[in-house]
Amino acid sequence: MTKGALLVVISPAVLVAGPPASGKTVLGAALAGRLRAALLDLDVLTNPLTAVVGDLVGTHDVDDPRLVAATRRARYDTVYAAAVDNLAAGIPVVLVAPFTTERRDPGAWRAAADRLTAAGGRPSLVWLRADRALLADRMSSRAADRDRPKLADLTAFLDRIDLAPPAVDHLAVDAAAAPGAQLRTVLDQLDASRDPRE
Repeated sequence: MTKGALLVVISPAVLVAGPPASGKTVLGAALAGRLRAALLDLDVLTNPLTAVVGDLVGTHDVDDPRLVAATRRARYDTVYAAAVDNLAAGIPVVLVAPFTTERRDPGAWRAAADRLTAAGGRPSLVWLRADRALLADRMSSRAADRDRPKLADLTAFLDRIDLAPPAVDHLAVDAAAAPGAQLRTVLDQLDASRDPRE
């Protein structure tokens, strides 16, 4: 490297998406550990402030359209801003969220990917593919507080979920597979897609 040249570090920026109860958090944590990456979970980073807004709009169901309209943009901006800061410091990132807009809208995905790339990231979208039966079983089994409104009418909730694969380039991972197998699938794909100049 010549004197004064700037070393550009390109770090993985893995976005783990999937429907509720598909295993996003488990896979995201495993990836972050293996990649020595910052784990940026939408719920962990934003739920305390989302709860404050929920008090104001009269609901704590994060899927309620009133709460989504009031918080969605700010919640995702928080996650992306944290990712950009970490990438700029040369730290890989794993982002965990539904990424519903980004996976449905190629323009939204491109905007997100460009933002992460500009900060030194190599964005990859991972989609946890799950069917209704798996989601129903997991949501019933875990009985989390956040699932209470969904479990009240699980069939209606499952009817509203978009289980279609992303409309953008992505790595599909079987949500029913063991976490170790999921991790190997994603790591193998990340290795295969790495630019040899990195």
